[in-house]
Amino acid sequence: MSTIASRLAALQARIRAAEAAAGRSAGEVRLVAVGKTFPAPALQQAIAAGVSDIGENYIQEAREKFEALRGAAVSWHFIGHLQTNKAKQAVRMFDLIHTVDSYRLALELDRCARQIHKVQAVLVQVNVAGEESKSGVPPEDALPLIRSAAALENIAIKGLMTLPPYFNAPGKVRPFFAALRRLREEIASERLDTIAMRELSMGMTGDFEAAIAEGATLVRIGTALFGDRS
Repeated sequence: MSTIASRLAALQARIRAAEAAAGRSAGEVRLVAVGKTFPAPALQQAIAAGVSDIGENYIQEAREKFEALRGAAVSWHFIGHLQTNKAKQAVRMFDLIHTVDSYRLALELDRCARQIHKVQAVLVQVNVAGEESKSGVPPEDALPLIRSAAALENIAIKGLMTLPPYFNAPGKVRPFFAALRRLREEIASERLDTIAMRELSMGMTGDFEAAIAEGATLVRIGTALFGDRS
């Protein structure tokens, strides 16, 4: 068994254990393998080992891997900050874009998706801690953005995403995951047409078990799967 395959097996076991500890059904949480800085052959090994979701942070880097792995049975996730001038490329490559943080970006994604007859699945990124260094709408602006974007015919909002503050202790970050879960519940209670609040993209290598305890459905894991980045 390759190193990536053995790491994946260990991660999947931890995810299943975290689901069980939270009283959730096995398989509710999907692992998004974050390929940032790792080459296409490493991603190919992960896919061969059973990874079904690949996450990328940068359009140019992702484009090279997308072409190298064209035809692979995986879903592609864009998880980095997305500029509107890269929307066309993002729509052509990615099944789910996690980082919509403005109506302007949603409008451009809708326009680009319409050109290729696609309905683009997206998540709204929320800056739960109000950190100036991170993208995302403030929690109080998430619902207004979603209400506006709900009218766009080629955008499908599937849930929320966050990048909480970094702590070297999962217990300290858990309240931020809980805040995103409560926000999802609040938005879901509005019962907006065309809006599905199914997904919560939160949790990474150091804190994904805490995120699962608070309802994460997508955990974004890179170093625990591929090793340290150079």
